[in-house]
Amino acid sequence: MALSRAGRRVPEDVAVGGFDDSSAAVAARPALTTMRQPYMRISAEMVRLLLAAIGGEPPAAVILPTEFIRRESA
Repeated sequence: MALSRAGRRVPEDVAVGGFDDSSAAVAARPALTTMRQPYMRISAEMVRLLLAAIGGEPPAAVILPTEFIRRESA
């Protein structure tokens, strides 16, 4: 809405992207291009890493896949 008030068109003048693919991304006009994260897997990994740390294991890095959701804003 702020871009529209400023006289900018999305995506013609400005590409807009978001992160987390919230319900607001779909409700926005135009619908927001975003990245989706695997929340259930993130939660499971957080618990696993916490329990490992409590058990004395060294910290570990985990890279999880994300999904690019292309909508009208880019």
